[in-house]
Amino acid sequence: MHKTASPPKIVIVGGGAGGLELATRLGRKLGKTNQAKITLIDPSRIHLWKPLLHEVVAGSLDTGMEALSYRAHSAENHYYFRLGKMDALDKEKRQIRLAPLVDHHGKQILKPRHIDYDILVMALGAHSNDFGIEGVSEYCFKLDDAQEAEDFHLSFLNRFLQFSETAHSGEVVSIAIVGAGATGVELSAELYNAVDRLEQFGVENIHHKSLEVTLIEAAPRILPALEEDLACKAQKTLEELGVNIQLNKNVKQVTPYTLHTADGDIHADLLVWAAGIKAPEFLSHLALPVNRINQIEIDDSLLVKGEDNIYAIGDCAFLKPEEATRPVPPTAQAAHQMAKHCAQNITRQITGKPLKQFKYCDHGALVSLSRFQTLGSLLDQLLHKHWVIEGKLAHWAYASLYRQHQLAVHGYWKTLWILVESLIERRIKPKLKLY
Repeated sequence: MHKTASPPKIVIVGGGAGGLELATRLGRKLGKTNQAKITLIDPSRIHLWKPLLHEVVAGSLDTGMEALSYRAHSAENHYYFRLGKMDALDKEKRQIRLAPLVDHHGKQILKPRHIDYDILVMALGAHSNDFGIEGVSEYCFKLDDAQEAEDFHLSFLNRFLQFSETAHSGEVVSIAIVGAGATGVELSAELYNAVDRLEQFGVENIHHKSLEVTLIEAAPRILPALEEDLACKAQKTLEELGVNIQLNKNVKQVTPYTLHTADGDIHADLLVWAAGIKAPEFLSHLALPVNRINQIEIDDSLLVKGEDNIYAIGDCAFLKPEEATRPVPPTAQAAHQMAKHCAQNITRQITGKPLKQFKYCDHGALVSLSRFQTLGSLLDQLLHKHWVIEGKLAHWAYASLYRQHQLAVHGYWKTLWILVESLIERRIKPKLKLY
């Protein structure tokens, strides 16, 4: 890259798992010693690890306890945070444009802004894919960010408040979830856990069978990321809880309180869309190579194909190594590995060293069915063997995924204090967020 008189400007767009970890690593290594100026851009003021959103919906997790303030974190880790949403790219001028910033009333706070970069990293993540189906955006809840999860949580509580006051014998609160991947499956279990907690808190007329969850999946089985025998165990647990699982069913249209399929209509009080992913639409208008779901195509150094100073990591990136049969999956563990490697390659680039090839290591997959069951498989890279785990061991392994993320963004000692604080909070606060 061309040399500049001042430290190179590294701009990271997106503060999800990958983007935040990358900004933290670069800030500690390059920002602290003024070898580079690192800027992280995100439209939200707080970060919450996305795999936790289903717990926010059910009230098992309080965002006030787990959310991270970008502004405070940036000050501690030697990078700069800017609030905004990218909407354009000028590769010739090496600039990105941020859309006008508006408040919660729709009032404009800032006009469009332009930010210069020497190295740009796209880490915008992905959101649920409605596949162009009519009515999904208007009538379904989605779990793409903390605000959406909080909105659904309040709607869930309000519906049960209404139910406890007005329900007649035989009535239930019905929730339909489209998509039986990890999000849909874990959410189904968490909702039953939430209802059990409401009963324990003495909410009148509420019991386990007050909830009826229908889980709809277009594929012939749930949890395609897990081995079939584990998926079957998960399905059995869900069915024992009361979840009505409907497979091989495609939603054709959504109207208020109704999912329309070729086999008939599914009615529910609350509709949730958790099927598929796609990267933000505007990525397809930036003169960058993208696939059919707007993911940016990258090479094995994590550089965008055809570019020498633009990287992409995480769910918004598409990488299929030559020797692999499948692309790198859009998961938290992939984003974690990409962030670490991207930090190394950017450091090598600004010091004039050759870039290294990224190699994804699949450590297996885990799914948590709230307090009812945790299961999955771990891949032993040394022995090339999958270890099937269940119960407490699987629960500890699942929890360790979040701890790894915390270690990356907070360091060892702060993560330890956060863990202690969390244990204390669980002792003194209700096990369900009721507001």
